[in-house]
Amino acid sequence: MLRTHTCGQLRLSDVNQNVVLTGWVQRSRDKGSVLWVDLRDRYGVTQLIFEEAKTDADVLSAGRSLGREYVIQIEGLVVERLSKNDKLPTGEIEVKVSKVKVLNPSKLPPFTIEDDTDGGEELRMKYRYLDLRRNPVRESLQLRHKMAQHTRMFLDGQNFIEVETPVLIKSTPEGARDFVVPSRIHNGEFYALPQSPQTFKQLLMVSGFDRYYQIVKCFRDEDLRADRQPEFTQIDCEMSFITQEDILNTFEGLIRHLFKQVKGVELPDVPRMKYDEAMQFYGSDKPDTRFDMKFVDITDLTKGKNFQVFESAELVVGINAKGCSEYSRKQIDELTEFVKRPQVGAKGLVYVQYRTDGTIKSSVDKFYSGDELKGWTDKFNAEPGDLILLLAGEAFSTRKQLNELRLLMGDRLGFRDKNKFSALWVLDFPLLEWSEETQRYHAMHHPFTSPKPEDIKLLDTDPGKVRANAYDMVINGTEVGGGSIRIHDRATQQMMFNHLGFSEAEAKKQFGFLMEAFEFGAPPHGGIAFGFDRLCSIFGGADSIRDFIAFPKNNAGKDVMIDTPSTISEEQLKELGIEVKVKSDKL
Repeated sequence: MLRTHTCGQLRLSDVNQNVVLTGWVQRSRDKGSVLWVDLRDRYGVTQLIFEEAKTDADVLSAGRSLGREYVIQIEGLVVERLSKNDKLPTGEIEVKVSKVKVLNPSKLPPFTIEDDTDGGEELRMKYRYLDLRRNPVRESLQLRHKMAQHTRMFLDGQNFIEVETPVLIKSTPEGARDFVVPSRIHNGEFYALPQSPQTFKQLLMVSGFDRYYQIVKCFRDEDLRADRQPEFTQIDCEMSFITQEDILNTFEGLIRHLFKQVKGVELPDVPRMKYDEAMQFYGSDKPDTRFDMKFVDITDLTKGKNFQVFESAELVVGINAKGCSEYSRKQIDELTEFVKRPQVGAKGLVYVQYRTDGTIKSSVDKFYSGDELKGWTDKFNAEPGDLILLLAGEAFSTRKQLNELRLLMGDRLGFRDKNKFSALWVLDFPLLEWSEETQRYHAMHHPFTSPKPEDIKLLDTDPGKVRANAYDMVINGTEVGGGSIRIHDRATQQMMFNHLGFSEAEAKKQFGFLMEAFEFGAPPHGGIAFGFDRLCSIFGGADSIRDFIAFPKNNAGKDVMIDTPSTISEEQLKELGIEVKVKSDKL
């Protein structure tokens, strides 16, 4: 080794030791008679000291020539610091340097390698290898490593076996868009990169591997946002000979284990909520339950008063923002503008202020009497000091709009603390959802999800009311995992394909291998997949999953460091049998 210790290792107990350290020059402070250099590696920072009267002149000169991010090796004596730094684990000591060797000089970095850097996100992504030297990014990846370790430890202890599944698979029409890979050998034919290992893990159940898991890369060609990347990682799991209850208990155990081992948090038993209840009271299938503020429906109290907004509405629903009755007109106008944004889509906002002096003021005073407004406040269990915010319109869209307003108020009132964790199981999702674009039903999760046995009869008469044996885990308003009990017999799977609009020939072409496997003794089975990047971001208190991926793509799906996606040569295209029309100056 080129070093005897790391830069985060030395303590007072090491005083008077001769040591050799290696690392990067973080910063230098030259006071004339004394030069201090902070040396950094993955493990921490150690202060080096060069003194004019006590350090060899050549060594002192070499120290003064060191630039930021130079890679160096030093030898020296560990001494106690006169001015200690209690913010550093190594802050009680420093190393008096006797030898310096530059292992590699460095150009001046385009941004400072500090916790609070001066580099913007795009610049840091371009020089990601430099950004990875910063403590916050390094700590995020260390957290990811620790979570992967403890995931494997827990699942290994539950008799799961880790099995790798193929990366070059078959493209399927359901779900998000596939990334496709052309075959050189079979011109005109394509592989797809897996959106998940779904069919393979079901085949493993048919094979008798009754408990499978994999921490696996998946790929989806979909619109990007903070919690999405073209390539992402799942904790992918499947179990045989189980009920839904077995899966919920097992993977609630995994999440509680991770919180305890990684965060030191004792997560309580995870409550359960049906999909219909989540939509009714929160307007979302992934409600943030760190705070209450449930929806209250007052449609029946608003009719017959000639206020057309409410008269024509299918639903009048609101939330009680406790302690906000003294909001100014400007503050309420800001809330109104928020809900009218295209991303939210409401037409307006009605408010009722139950002021601290007991009086009630509303934006619809001229339509409703004081007694009628008091009836509203009673329905909300409001107290003096509370502010009721109401939206009206078509039921489904109005609830979704109110969910956005609820989350905004949660932020403003400090209820969405990143250090507070609230987990929830959401159960009994609809099996199918209607698409206006394609004018047909699609699987809400995927076509292998089992319907509730008692609802199968509704598939022919009212398919939208069929419930799935499906479940999601939600933490702090983010869906972190989802799964279902699977269909495990050919007849039911064929029936499901029929209801999804697959012809028998299409179903056979896409999934014939799976249906055939079901005829060779497929056991009852089910599973779940957790978004590993999302879990890491929640544990790390970050809004974006990019912070927990070593080399992420930007918001446009590009890796600006290696400049990809990019064109390939005409020779490669010809080998693949692909003809690309020239667009401007690019292929």
